[in-house]
Amino acid sequence: MAGTGERGRAHMRSKAGSITILVFCQVFVLGLWFSASAVIPALQAEYGLSAWDASFFTSAVQAGFVLGALASALLNLSDRIDPRRLFMVATLIAAAANGAILLIEPTSVAMPALRFITGLCMAGIYPVGMRMAASWAKGDMGLLVGLLVGALTLGSGSPHLINALGGIDWRFTIGVTSVIALLAAGLINFVRLGPNRQPSPVFDPRAALAGFRSPALRLANFRYLGHMWELYAMWAWLGVFLDVSFRTTIGAETGPFWARVAAFSAIGVGGAIGCIAGGLAADRFGRTRVTIIAMLVSGSCALVVGVFFNAAPGLLFIVCLIWGVSVVADSAQFSTSIAELAPPDRIGTMLTVQTSAGFLLTLATIHAMPHMVDWVGWRHAFTVLAVGPFLGCVAMARLRRHPDAVKLAGGRR
Repeated sequence: MAGTGERGRAHMRSKAGSITILVFCQVFVLGLWFSASAVIPALQAEYGLSAWDASFFTSAVQAGFVLGALASALLNLSDRIDPRRLFMVATLIAAAANGAILLIEPTSVAMPALRFITGLCMAGIYPVGMRMAASWAKGDMGLLVGLLVGALTLGSGSPHLINALGGIDWRFTIGVTSVIALLAAGLINFVRLGPNRQPSPVFDPRAALAGFRSPALRLANFRYLGHMWELYAMWAWLGVFLDVSFRTTIGAETGPFWARVAAFSAIGVGGAIGCIAGGLAADRFGRTRVTIIAMLVSGSCALVVGVFFNAAPGLLFIVCLIWGVSVVADSAQFSTSIAELAPPDRIGTMLTVQTSAGFLLTLATIHAMPHMVDWVGWRHAFTVLAVGPFLGCVAMARLRRHPDAVKLAGGRR
């Protein structure tokens, strides 16, 4: 019995250590995702970059991720290659592509091409990291996925903090995010895989539409699309929104610094807290309940945040922080729900289709935001994003009443 207890404690230490290293690696690497988006105000000032061109800094990453996810699933890379090695190689290429931005003119066509390569590599980093975390799951899948999505959120917000520390030189942000990603490429090799690791189901294009034929899966996918309609456009443009507002209310000298700090706090810190809290709450109180509350709050923030544009900086920051927490509090639950609702031999296909459709949808809202600013100004530009979470609430409420909802979170709807 003593030997069994010691093995159990060793297992827990191995799990805690591996998950901790994995979370740090995800934070370090995923700063590459929004590294260029975080420096848009500086590039606009230095190069006269248009808002439309700036949109490609994020949308090119999204498009690359979609193609990379489909290619990875079709080739079954995460089963054919040790996931730690796949993570390492993808990170090295992504860091090189990000660092190469320092060698080109930011307004050239090479810029979106490099961002596309970065997104392509993210398909070998973010979902692969989630698979490694899931290999340790034992009644805490919601929490583990929440930790990884929290790492994504903190990493995505980190360029805003680095940008603030680097002052006005945008090159500092690009350089630092590339270097810390290289550190993660080495650290990932110290992660141990858990006992639950199994070969993922082969991607089957013929089954791609099954996720929209099954009522429960269709509702889960629709709420995910509503979530993605809002999320990445908010992440991509919140820093610019705060920069414009703070330059007016605080001043052109210190306003940009505090805008970067506020953007990091809302997207990174607030989002990470929301992911972890959402994962814990969903495992305990039910996935549909948590997602409905989160989407109601985030949709409301999208509607009202513009009211505080050019208002007291403290009030604007509070609204943005609440938005940052709520906009991702439900994020981890979408993939978890698909894994719980889909047939076991189709989970890989269902997750690939869901992710690809969601990231393709983000292209529309990321590019719509500059037009909304031109048409209605920053006071009303974000309101279009509220459509997604509110429709997602409808889908989630219908899923909650569906008989298959008992499969979620061990019966906790």
